[in-house]
Amino acid sequence: MDTLKLPKDVCMGALRVTLTGNTEAWVENYRGILEYTEQTILLQTKTCQVCFEGSRLSIDYYTNEDMKISGCIGCVRYL
Repeated sequence: MDTLKLPKDVCMGALRVTLTGNTEAWVENYRGILEYTEQTILLQTKTCQVCFEGSRLSIDYYTNEDMKISGCIGCVRYL
């Protein structure tokens, strides 16, 4: 992986979270949705869980590989 200079998320399936301010999050390489409310979205990844907390949270788009979360994101925690 280091020799080829490939990103870790591509080679290892590592979680990738891209935030746009506190209103949008793009999540790649998640495994499943464990909890989904307007205040909490909890996702399972390959190595841990990631929790988005805030208000008016919604999943606008998702596939098996990526998703878009929108709302007022107050906190992102890795568990």
